[in-house]
Amino acid sequence: MAEAAAALGEFDFAGDDHVVPFQVEGLDVRGRAVQLGPMLDAILERHHYPAPVARLLAEVIVLTVLLGTSLKFDGKFTVQTKGDGPVDLLVADFSTPENVRAYARFDQALLGEAIAAGQTEPEQLLGRGVLAFTIDQGKFSQPYQGIVALDGASLEEIAGTYFRQSEQIPTRVRLAAAELLDRDDSGKPRHRWRAGGLVAQFLPEAPERMRQQDLHGGDGDETGQPLKEDDSWTEARTMVETIDADELTDPQVGTERLLFRLFHERGVRVYDAKEVFDRCSCSRDKIKGVLKGFSADEIKASQENGEIAVTCEFCSTTYRFEPAELQPAE
Repeated sequence: MAEAAAALGEFDFAGDDHVVPFQVEGLDVRGRAVQLGPMLDAILERHHYPAPVARLLAEVIVLTVLLGTSLKFDGKFTVQTKGDGPVDLLVADFSTPENVRAYARFDQALLGEAIAAGQTEPEQLLGRGVLAFTIDQGKFSQPYQGIVALDGASLEEIAGTYFRQSEQIPTRVRLAAAELLDRDDSGKPRHRWRAGGLVAQFLPEAPERMRQQDLHGGDGDETGQPLKEDDSWTEARTMVETIDADELTDPQVGTERLLFRLFHERGVRVYDAKEVFDRCSCSRDKIKGVLKGFSADEIKASQENGEIAVTCEFCSTTYRFEPAELQPAE
């Protein structure tokens, strides 16, 4: 986050693929908001994902960049789902300071059956499993991972449960993805993906103001009188919940304009936007290093037409190697 803040109306609009940090001093709220356009479209179109899969992965990418751009150190932040549904894996990672990559894995037959049956809600496609958040600061520290069950009607709801259980910070997450059909400058039909999101957190100076209702423990759980949350957080959360999904993805609304609509009466301030890019961390040298760890039999088994070809699941780049390149030096 930049040191100097700008009052709304005194800044340049961030536009697509820029995460905008913001603060609402009157409500003790900080957060980040983003609209993703060309970067997201490039990731999704590269794999030609079916629309229900693309929509889910788009929301995971939004969540990843919203949280990943808040890192104060060099490292990697990963969001991943693993479930027993037709879409058994979604993964996106953010490498500081600006690089994003993402990938989805699904069972084509099971997905086809789900679509034919109209079972395309997130909980139906993901099934039972977990959503994991992983922070990796590199080889000199142990990765930190937080896990929450895939137990919700939407990814934003599941993410909210994670913050409630693990972070103990009042947090509201909003996520949305949209498939757009329009025409380019020459009048030809064009298909595009867009997505947007916002995360708002209540961070008062007095920790006791951050009280939240306990999650219900199920049948027989008697928690007594409901705990009243802070009025400022109630106001902020209610404002965030008024956002329509279309507003999060509409390029005519824009991130700053949305923040102004929500919080202008409370003095919202925005900080320098952080641009994010579709950049994979794979390289020929990295993959060659992995292959050099193969045994002679494994190298032989991996050959096809006299070479070894490895395709990155994230960016679809194919690297080709001659077997002789992978032999240990004499």
